[in-house]
Amino acid sequence: MTSLFAICRDPATGEQYLETALSGHALLEHPMLNKGSAFSEAERREFGLLGLLPMSVTTPETQLARIYGNYKAKTTDLERYIHLISLQDRNETAFHRLISEHLAEMMPIIYTPVVGEACQNYSRIYRRPRGLYVSWPQRHELDAVFANVAESIAGGIDVIVATDGERILGLGDLGVGGMGIPVGKLALYTACAGIHPAATLPVILDVGTNNQSLLDDPLYVGWRHERIRGAEYDEFVEAFVVAVRKRFPRVLLQWEDFAKNNATRLLERFRDQLCSFNDDIQGTGAVAVSAALAAVAVKGERIRDQRIVMLGAGSAAMGICAQLVAAMMLEGATESQAMGNICLVDSKGLVHDQRGDLDSFKRAYAQPLTRFAGRENQCSDVISLLETVELARPQILVGTAAQAHAFNEAVVREMAAHTDRPIIFPLSNPTSKCEAHPADLIRWTGGRALVATGSPFADVHHDGRYVRIAQCNNAYVFPGVGLGVIAAQATRVTDTMFVAAARALAELSPVHADMAAPLLPSLDEVRTVARQVAVAVAEDAARSGVAPRLPREELERRIDERMWTPRYLPYRRVRPERCRG
Repeated sequence: MTSLFAICRDPATGEQYLETALSGHALLEHPMLNKGSAFSEAERREFGLLGLLPMSVTTPETQLARIYGNYKAKTTDLERYIHLISLQDRNETAFHRLISEHLAEMMPIIYTPVVGEACQNYSRIYRRPRGLYVSWPQRHELDAVFANVAESIAGGIDVIVATDGERILGLGDLGVGGMGIPVGKLALYTACAGIHPAATLPVILDVGTNNQSLLDDPLYVGWRHERIRGAEYDEFVEAFVVAVRKRFPRVLLQWEDFAKNNATRLLERFRDQLCSFNDDIQGTGAVAVSAALAAVAVKGERIRDQRIVMLGAGSAAMGICAQLVAAMMLEGATESQAMGNICLVDSKGLVHDQRGDLDSFKRAYAQPLTRFAGRENQCSDVISLLETVELARPQILVGTAAQAHAFNEAVVREMAAHTDRPIIFPLSNPTSKCEAHPADLIRWTGGRALVATGSPFADVHHDGRYVRIAQCNNAYVFPGVGLGVIAAQATRVTDTMFVAAARALAELSPVHADMAAPLLPSLDEVRTVARQVAVAVAEDAARSGVAPRLPREELERRIDERMWTPRYLPYRRVRPERCRG
């Protein structure tokens, strides 16, 4: 397989450099290789760039200052998103360096919540294709589709993020506009864990859309057709997985933003065929449980002793519940005891054993109606969230239902009446779907609430102090999981890897040093977090028998070698036959 470039090391000096046979024109057009005005004088002469660039050779620092100044001049978040994605499309190194130097500021732009608006407007702001569009009408040509993936780096693709666009954040079916999610996720793989961007591939499975406004939009760039369902859908996804395995047999595949029924089915169907996981289920669960472990540490309590009310019963809720049960069992609870600590509330109220409309997940967590005195003979009534809180008296309240303001004042005050430090996690994205604003939660509980959110929120001023709000951002977990899987050469992703990731993240919580600190580390520390999560995941992979057993020092060396730093390397021109993977 011929690659466009190779990263080499000078045997005399030990310094890295990049070898490529491409011409100057091709370098300027390739976002992974383009340096723009930062090409050196020698490189301009060697690669035929004289006259194609302004005379001045710009330092990377000056170049970045210019780019950041343009970014700050934008007046809306969507304009800032477009500015960053356009930079990514022409100069990957500058993009990732800018992101890494302003991660806390820019993560909400390249991912939640602004990526949701970008996905809604995908066809209107479309500029340049990125990734792979695997479309139903081309289902018999998938070998040709995958053959067109550019192998830009020796070693090929390490990580794929794929979605079918049906459940984008809390926004629903956005069709091909869902491509913004894999693009954003993979940018975070690089920013947080150093996965080389040339080794990543975003994929949209375009099986149509049931969003009529998109079907009616003359600018829509996806396949104009209602969604393919049933056996045809399953056969298409199967063909996609077969094509992935054929082309990239050791790749890590992350399923992203599939509708609840498909998300669970696809994960269970393919997790033993391909090294894969679902971040909405497993990643969300790990980061939420990590925040919960930190919160109960503040109270000097154990997770196994917590009563929990979960609003929502979708993919995120499934993942969080599974991780909570695992965490409780590690502290000595039985599985039935752990599951008995969790009350689910869906669109029809409390999930209990007298309801006849429950799927397998809900049945597993259905509470005996006899547990709630006075409700035994009222099973036809909906037991609301407020009434569930009154009856269950939870210490932890989690929202994953994308119901804005569902955690209203009555619900929160009722909860706070029965626990000194209510732990409240309104996790739905984007911000418009959040169950409650942190400022209200702090005010309604008199400053006692321990809060983590799904979207980023500013610090809350209360009673003469500022309360910092942790964001339960999956970026704390999935990049490190991916890095650990790749470095360990794991053949499968196991559930215990996410338990290990959650515990590793919890160990880094600032509350261990300062009880007034947020429950999760600063996003500026996420690269350190990713490394620690990667080590924990790699060690768990070896214990689980899905990766070779290696000394910790060797694992850490492999992880460090995999963590790419965005910087310009010196370029050397070589004959085409030397650039081979």
